[in-house]
Amino acid sequence: MKKRIICLLAALLLVSAAFGCAGKAASTDSAKIKAKGKLVVGITDFEPMDYLDENGNWIGFDADLAVEFAKSLGVQAEFTVIDWDSKTMELDAGNIDCVWNGMTLTDGVKAAMETSKPYCGNAQVIVTTADKAAAFHNGAATFAVEAGSAGEEVAKEKGWNVVAVQSQGDALLEVASGTSDACIIDRLMARAMTGEGTSYPDLVITEALNEEEYGVGFRKGSDLAAMLDTFLDGKYADGSLAALAQKYDVDLLAR
Repeated sequence: MKKRIICLLAALLLVSAAFGCAGKAASTDSAKIKAKGKLVVGITDFEPMDYLDENGNWIGFDADLAVEFAKSLGVQAEFTVIDWDSKTMELDAGNIDCVWNGMTLTDGVKAAMETSKPYCGNAQVIVTTADKAAAFHNGAATFAVEAGSAGEEVAKEKGWNVVAVQSQGDALLEVASGTSDACIIDRLMARAMTGEGTSYPDLVITEALNEEEYGVGFRKGSDLAAMLDTFLDGKYADGSLAALAQKYDVDLLAR
């Protein structure tokens, strides 16, 4: 019995040491970023946060901020499109250094990642065609949602019928083509992409389902989250963050 207890204690010490090393490794993310000379940013095509301009460059509220933050670290930002449903796995595998893409700070996200303070407000909204809006019935509708998104989470909590697609852009396309009755996407994207003068002039927002906050996610234990908070504090103080929010029409949270 004594031998078994000693073996068990030894195993526990090994596990504890492994977790300690992992935490220490994550805490020095900034050193690793500086050594390789780039910050790899996981994104999706999500206007007005991250999207391509006419020259094929990534721009947007989050993209512009990511570039500036990378500069503050003395490195360059490199953007890579990810499967949103696999964002935590991409982060933990080291394929990306952060998730910076209008990410809602859900309990699940905060448990899986080291997150920044919230900096933007958002909501999940229902988007449908203008001709269906007046008589829209949530319980009878089929909703297109991005897999792994806050919109999918809200719809499932309400017990609604959902069709999971790869991106919020695909969710809008589902509605425009008549494949789904409606979609649930981020308010910021819905504002940018629907209504007169947009890519989807015949789609409208019918209602907001909640209120949310956006943040940036790093590997658990990473020192980069605190560094980003300090960086954003400076941008709040000098007014440049407010100017950027006005440029891209996003809802900046007060600090």
